[in-house]
Amino acid sequence: MDKEKLKLTSSEIGSLWGEYVNGTMIDTVNRYMYSIIEDEAIKAVFDDAIKTFERQKKQLVTFIENEGFPVPIGFSEADLNKGAKRLFTDIFCLNYLHIMTLHGLIGHVTALGVSVRKDLREFYDTCDNDAKSMYHQTIELLLEKGNFQRDPMFYPSKGPEFIVSKDFTDGLFGKGRSLSATEMISISFNIKKSIMGKTLGIAFSQVAKSEKIRKFLMESEKTSDQHIQTLAEILHKDNLPVPRSWETEVTTSTDSPFSDKLMLYHIGFMFQAAQVYHGTGLASSMRTDLITTYESIILSNLLVTKKWFDIMEKNEWLEQPPLAPNRKEISEKN
Repeated sequence: MDKEKLKLTSSEIGSLWGEYVNGTMIDTVNRYMYSIIEDEAIKAVFDDAIKTFERQKKQLVTFIENEGFPVPIGFSEADLNKGAKRLFTDIFCLNYLHIMTLHGLIGHVTALGVSVRKDLREFYDTCDNDAKSMYHQTIELLLEKGNFQRDPMFYPSKGPEFIVSKDFTDGLFGKGRSLSATEMISISFNIKKSIMGKTLGIAFSQVAKSEKIRKFLMESEKTSDQHIQTLAEILHKDNLPVPRSWETEVTTSTDSPFSDKLMLYHIGFMFQAAQVYHGTGLASSMRTDLITTYESIILSNLLVTKKWFDIMEKNEWLEQPPLAPNRKEISEKN
């Protein structure tokens, strides 16, 4: 078997398709942010991010076209309103790049995990290395600026310990217990992601042209805030700090830098990606109150994404990914 001539599988095409659409969306936002950033160090990191995706985009197009699939429309300069007033501060832009880089890291590893053909595996290896480099750059710069929010500190016990009481799983009744370090991973990450989603919801609702889309964005912002408050309350009960919000990093501008299509898609992307992280939090939780909290958050996310899908579909903004062949339709046409 000639491994280099293997046709790409459905999963491999799906990963390329998703990388292209989501990548062009984030790249469009990055290009706007690059145009408004004043801090030279932050601007340089964005320049690196833009050039990195330019290389990746060319390879994505080559892979897709070589398999005979149409290249998605995705997002482009048509979704960018050049000359729009500043909507975000420099430090928010850097935080945005950091969070989106985390999305990229997870996305590239997932794509690598479904890839068989060597050239595709090597491509995702390169993408993963690029994302890791960007991850280090954004953290170093956030630390340098005094704006990186580290998670709460725990203190070591005298030695290894074992669970000896059923109270370990009880967060609703009985005396309960404090949060574990493994549970903190998802709680902290989910709060930070919800803070990003809320901030984008506030910013986008200020500048959206469509009243219906503006209303949806405001509702999504409220949903994100509810998630933040719910998880923050759990931290407060253990006297643990909550990551600070970024609402004040949004200016009062009503001049939209982006198309309504891009802003709506971006919020949907945030909510859909969040389901993965909430599911991980649910799976790693051993306290009953955490389990019920994640279940409630996942349900509310589903309600938001249903409304999002309806608006995207009505506006014909939601591109259809490649589908499995419909054998019934093929037979009927014969």
